[in-house]
Amino acid sequence: MDIVSRKYGIASLIALILIAFGFNAAGAEYSLGSESDDWWTEYPDQSTGAGGDVSHPDWVLDALESKPVLIYVHKECDYCVPQTEAVQKIIDEFSGEITIFELGADGSDIRSGEALQAYDPNGGLDMFVPLTVILTLAPDSEGEVVAVWHSSDEITGEEWIRNYVEDAISLYDENYADWDN
Repeated sequence: MDIVSRKYGIASLIALILIAFGFNAAGAEYSLGSESDDWWTEYPDQSTGAGGDVSHPDWVLDALESKPVLIYVHKECDYCVPQTEAVQKIIDEFSGEITIFELGADGSDIRSGEALQAYDPNGGLDMFVPLTVILTLAPDSEGEVVAVWHSSDEITGEEWIRNYVEDAISLYDENYADWDN
């Protein structure tokens, strides 16, 4: 083997390794599971309904037909203000890349109650606001692409929301073609 062929062979091998690592690095930041930071396919460990199936509202599944979803349920109260400001920054930044539902928890929109019931991370017994929910698509443990979500009923801040939204967009792009809703 001459020196030119050897250089191209080594360069090809390096490129292949970098591509493999790049695909891994470009993948999801959060894994699927039932831990507190995971994407959930069923109610997480901290939920009173741990391991149970979630009943996604039709309006959420319809929205997932076109892009990831951010649901924000809140009241006009001092406690919610920091999360509302963080969500607004994310809405401004990602408005074309995610479907956004900002819902008042005052009973004026039936979807807020449905979101609280379906996506309360603690199981729906004591539903608190603000509730921030991010939904996307990912393969479950059997390889079937399904709706997955992550939620919090605490003040999480802008970075937390951004991380999950960016991850949701990445997962959605990777998996939408294989989703059979």
